Formats: sequence, C-alpha cells, structure tokens
Amino acid sequence: MKQLISDAKELDRYELIGANASPYSRKLLAVLRYRRLPYTWRVQDPATLPSDVAGQLRLMPMLRMSDGKRFECDSTPLAHMLEARHPKVRSIIPDDPAAAFLCHLIEDYADEWCTKMMYYFRWSDAEAARICARWVIRDLRPELHGAELAAAQSAFFQRQRDRREMVGCAPENGPLIEAHFGELLRTLNLLGGPDRYLFGTRPSLADFALYGQLFQLTLDSWPQAVVRRDAPLVENWVCRLDDASGVDGEWDALDGGASYAARMATLRMIGRGYLPFLVKNAVAITAGEQTVELEIDHHLYSQPAFKYQAKCFDQIAQHWSVLAESDRSRLSPLLSETGCLPYLKGDWREKAIAKTIPDRHSVSRASVIANEAQNTVREDRQEQKS
Repeated sequence: MKQLISDAKELDRYELIGANASPYSRKLLAVLRYRRLPYTWRVQDPATLPSDVAGQLRLMPMLRMSDGKRFECDSTPLAHMLEARHPKVRSIIPDDPAAAFLCHLIEDYADEWCTKMMYYFRWSDAEAARICARWVIRDLRPELHGAELAAAQSAFFQRQRDRREMVGCAPENGPLIEAHFGELLRTLNLLGGPDRYLFGTRPSLADFALYGQLFQLTLDSWPQAVVRRDAPLVENWVCRLDDASGVDGEWDALDGGASYAARMATLRMIGRGYLPFLVKNAVAITAGEQTVELEIDHHLYSQPAFKYQAKCFDQIAQHWSVLAESDRSRLSPLLSETGCLPYLKGDWREKAIAKTIPDRHSVSRASVIANEAQNTVREDRQEQKS
C-alpha cells in the first residue's frame, strides 16, 4: 500500500479511495473526471488505510492531494478544496454568487435527503437487499471467498437492514420517500435532454451530488425499474454525467434558461420537505430531543435527530447571510415562490413550531438558535452514510 501511495505522488495525481456502492465516492470521481484532473481511483475500504496516512474519521470517499501525505474525507469539502486548488479549471460552482447559493442548497438536499431514497430502495426489499449485499461485498472485499465471503455478505445485509430506522428509512416513511423519488424523476425530466443540467449546459456541484445518488438508484433493480418505466431520460443523464470530461457548456441566467423549470421544481421540493426537516431537526437538537417528527406532503415523517444535519442547516444559513444584499434581493422572489425563503430569513423557528406533531414533543427550548449546533461532531454522518 505504501508503494502505491508513493507511486501516486510521483505521478502528481490525486488518489481517491472509495467504493462503487458509495454515492459520495461516485460523486467525487465524476467531479475529477469532468474537471480533467489526474487521479488514481481505488476501490478499497478506508478502514484498511495505514494510520500514518489516514485520520480518525475514515468516511468514503477519501482523497489524498498530489502534494500531501494524508487522506481527507467528506465529498463536499473535498469538492470545494479542488475549486480552491484549481480555480480556473472547469469550475463546478456557478460564477453568479446567487446561483452559487442555489447550487449549495441543492447539493445539500441531494447529499442529505435524496440519500434516503437511495438507502430505502436499496435495503427495504429483502430480496433486492440480498442481491445488493452480495455485489457490494464482492466489490469491496475481492479477497474473500467461500464461507468467509458468504458470512461477510450476510452480516452486511443484516447490518444495513437494521439501520433503516436510524437513517429515516423505516417502512412507515416509505410512502413519502417513494413519492419524493417519483417527483425527483419528473423534475429531472424537465431538463429535456441528457446534455442539460440544473444551471445550464455545464454541470454544477449540485448536478454531481444528484448524480451520486442516482448512480445507485439506476443500478439497483427496484429503483432502476421505476426509472426505466417513468423517466428513462434520467438514466441517460446519469450515464453521460458519469464521465463528462468531454462536456463544455455555459451557465444559464439565474431567472431563465432551458433549465429554469427543473431548477424551480427542485427548489419547491426543498421548500416543502427538506428545509422543514432541517429546521425540525435543528429544533430537536437544541432542545435535547431524540426524535424528529413532522408532516411532509400529508405524510408523517419520523427519524432520530442528527447533529450533522443541524450543522448542514447552519451552513446553509451562513451561506445565505454572507451573500451581498443585492444577491439576496435577486434570490428572494425565487425562494419565496418555492417556499424556501421563510426558512432562510429567520422566522424558521415559528415555521418549525407550527409543523410540530401535537402532544408528541415539547419545543419549549426551541428558542435556542439552530447555529449553536455548529460545534457538533461528524460522527453522526458516519453512522448515517456507511
């Protein structure tokens, strides 16, 4: 392994460690391909990395810089690190600061909410889950054979199935998740072709985040059948974005362009579901509550509170607060129309309380603002994403 790391450094290449079953690994791999940055891709369990090159948090994916000794993790910070290191090389952040804010918001939605679709469809149906467990373990642990391989596949199958409630994919949440997956497919169909993206004719970080989840959803048998039946264009879109190194394009105007309808439809989903969830989760964290419950699209949604997602909400609020007033003014009509604006302007707490399920959880401590959760650790994300 140390020799492989040395070879990667001599070739001045990034070294990416991850798994084909990880939406975040595929997301960052596609970013590297689109940006034409040299890399070496290794399918490997980060837990097997030597301690001298990996930190305590070994989340997929892990990236080692071409001039560094240690691996770093978490796909979003890594994508922004690549932007800082290669600012003029096929950027995946729109030039317009207002569009860049929407890109961050949609990327966060894909990473933290659409991943529930991926997990639900992958692990809810027992037979489909067994098939998935088999190929995931074979892919990640090719050295295993016979009884040892079968035991690893069985253990992984049971572990992932047991964690469905923890990550918000309990059977009771199934109708909502299935409905939102269908709406996401209809939304991406609005792009009108596999060569269109949410912010123009070039892909953004938001597109790559959606791609990471949809790569899995077009691979697993159950959601693949749904995609092929209801939105075959989306499968083409995913296939083309897998390696977009040959794609060149332009950014659309904030309030126009061929992608405008799909962009607005995505924001409506965020305003109706994801932002209300983030708010209720932040309220639960600051109030010391263990469970998040709220009504979304006439469905009761419930999951354990997650500290990392309170941090996600805080980061969205920070991105909004540092925008120039002129950019917030241009965004406000779009965000108001899609139901997102109230959660960004400061009256999110009242929104959260109004959506509380009666007589189930107290919100008496909800006056503690959500950004007090910003010092929380990332272990919660490790629990949710592995």
